[in-house]
Amino acid sequence: MGLLSHRVERSEIKPGDHIYTWRAGYTYSHHGIYVGGSKVVHFTRKKEAGTAGLDSAIAVSSLLSQGPDECPTFPDCGFQRPDSGVVLTCLDCFLRGGALHRFEYGAPPAVFLAKLRGGTCTTARADGGPDAAVRRAMHLLQNGFGDYDVFENNCEDFALYCTTGLLPGAGDDGIGRSGQAASAVAVPLAALLSTPFKVLAAGPLGMAAITAGVYCAGRYITDIGVRKDVIKVEVENLAAHLGWRRAKAAEEAVKKQQHQPQPPPTPEKKASSRLLPLKRKREICV
Repeated sequence: MGLLSHRVERSEIKPGDHIYTWRAGYTYSHHGIYVGGSKVVHFTRKKEAGTAGLDSAIAVSSLLSQGPDECPTFPDCGFQRPDSGVVLTCLDCFLRGGALHRFEYGAPPAVFLAKLRGGTCTTARADGGPDAAVRRAMHLLQNGFGDYDVFENNCEDFALYCTTGLLPGAGDDGIGRSGQAASAVAVPLAALLSTPFKVLAAGPLGMAAITAGVYCAGRYITDIGVRKDVIKVEVENLAAHLGWRRAKAAEEAVKKQQHQPQPPPTPEKKASSRLLPLKRKREICV
């Protein structure tokens, strides 16, 4: 168990493992579920011409990490349903030359807080064992996992769901389950919230300690094993759950738009509305 992440050899992983690899010099990590036979199911953006199986946390990084269109090892590498972001690739294409890491579940709070980077472990425990993770991943390969979103529904969220079966409740409209997304939000938030403590901090080291504490606390309270807004959703009911969330979000957007104040009419419109009855009155008199 490393301080940054848990690196493993290929011989150590087994079907159902949540694995990941770092991209763009440890800028972000790409996650998936190892299903055996040197194959991985993972979540990307929906298929576009020439980009099947391309992982995409951000567009620029995706273009930089793009590999060959065809895999020389497996003929079905890159299998992806139309209008779906879930893809099956071989382990080599998933890693793209990067090192292999295994995500850790059931991490004690002290270990979780000691990790310097998010997206490497969670306090939540796996549900149903390796077979359940593979079953969920293969079901989603055929049925999709909704729309890809860097902060609310990304590759780490996909792997976390496959392993735990947990999703945010229908009323949740904030950050997803991803530890990477939580870290991305926690860094600026820690800097902002720690600013009032400058007076109490004993120099730069004290300020750094306060900022680090706020950062760790932000990561911990957004962890899927700690949050209270997550619910267990069976994979067969996932499409209905995601559809309900999308419908709810659309309804809230319409309500918000309706409550926005309407701009007052322009002076030209006011003048024309006053003159119209007079014009009609003259026509009647004639």
